[in-house]
Amino acid sequence: MEQWKRLMRYFSRSEKLLWGGSVGLILAAFLLFDRGNYLTLTASLIGVTALIFVAKANPFGQFLVIVFSVLYGIISYSFAYYGEMITYLGMTLPMAVFSLITWIRNPYQGNHAEVEVNHLRWGEGVFLVVLAAAVTVLFYFILAYFNTANLLPSTVSVTTSFGAAYLTFRRNPWYAAWYAANDLVLIVLWALASTVNIMYLSVTVCFAAFFVNDLYGFINWRRIKARQMEKP
Repeated sequence: MEQWKRLMRYFSRSEKLLWGGSVGLILAAFLLFDRGNYLTLTASLIGVTALIFVAKANPFGQFLVIVFSVLYGIISYSFAYYGEMITYLGMTLPMAVFSLITWIRNPYQGNHAEVEVNHLRWGEGVFLVVLAAAVTVLFYFILAYFNTANLLPSTVSVTTSFGAAYLTFRRNPWYAAWYAANDLVLIVLWALASTVNIMYLSVTVCFAAFFVNDLYGFINWRRIKARQMEKP
């Protein structure tokens, strides 16, 4: 009971409303459009919970991202979104493992519930853009070879996912902006999938909730960065 009280005190009122609203939206979409695929429901709930912890710069969020990546890879395979499957199982998952290790090793002033925010130099930003472009070209041909559904948005999803994963590993606030861009691409992808099977509309709603959470993550990480810079 005491741990639950500490957890409730850990999140602000707005954060609890954000998480509760996201969960409610996901459950409503599941009941309206799915009612059968509990794997999708589980992945969505784990994902939105991961995002609220990540938004607090808490390493536990990265552990939940690892679990979500596995489940989402399975869901993507079911609709032949091989780009999403390869991206999450082959890139987001291992990067989340590396990020978890890095975040644990870089607590802010000994507080293991908050990672120390990192500041990228201009040169590393250029390196990221060049590397993301190379990954995009490479994956375009890989996804084309596997006859990936909706090839172009699937390729763009790889680009945004790569940038987000890299910046998460580097503990930089802009990770959330890249993930928000990725959410928009995924909303398009799963909206297209829902025209074939209405069940996937619940996944579309899931990423709409993710988009709002990632926007909050970007805002909150900038607050955390400012606070950490103010303290000696």
